[in-house]
Amino acid sequence: MARRRTLRPDDAQSFAAQPPDAMPGFDFSGRMKRLCRAFCTTLPELSHIDMDRVAVGFCQARRAVTHGMQASLTPLRFAGGELFTRRGTRTYTIQRVFDTAGVEQLYLLNFYLPRFLDRPYTDKLTTVAHELWHISPRFDGDMRRHEGRCFAHSPSKQAFDDLAAGLARQWLATQPDEALHGFLRQDFRTLTRQFGLVHGTRYARPKLLPAPPRGGV
Repeated sequence: MARRRTLRPDDAQSFAAQPPDAMPGFDFSGRMKRLCRAFCTTLPELSHIDMDRVAVGFCQARRAVTHGMQASLTPLRFAGGELFTRRGTRTYTIQRVFDTAGVEQLYLLNFYLPRFLDRPYTDKLTTVAHELWHISPRFDGDMRRHEGRCFAHSPSKQAFDDLAAGLARQWLATQPDEALHGFLRQDFRTLTRQFGLVHGTRYARPKLLPAPPRGGV
């Protein structure tokens, strides 16, 4: 799998994805972003999400198994959408992420390959809905927070999973264009045989950084 490099400017507070080279093959990140955008423009429950500010990339799974983490959503702000947080006596900020057009991103959505593509078709759609549902209704860079200690998935993870599966079925019921999601019917090996190459954007994991003097970033 080709890896698009990550551009690291001199400003250590931020990094940006390098524009992808013109390469043949299947653009996984581009197709997944297009699919996520279709979810968000179709489902009222996800209409608060601006996919122009959600970076979509991939991570390489270390083990060739279909179970395990399929995707992850990293919020690029702290609780309440704050850019800074206090830990003890120190103030920290989070490394900021920009796309190739210089637009700051509020979330980083990664899919684990080839594991994600090797799951059943409906599971893949449910995973997409699952991760998008994690995004705060305020779209402020924070996670959707539920009451109690299990704020990420609510007290019942099964209920959360059922909700995500229901959103996926709801989206399919709108009869979306097969061109948006048909590639998910194939596994990683099949896509590689068909296109010769599967490539996408890789983002370095944003770092927690000591806040600069005077609250600047």
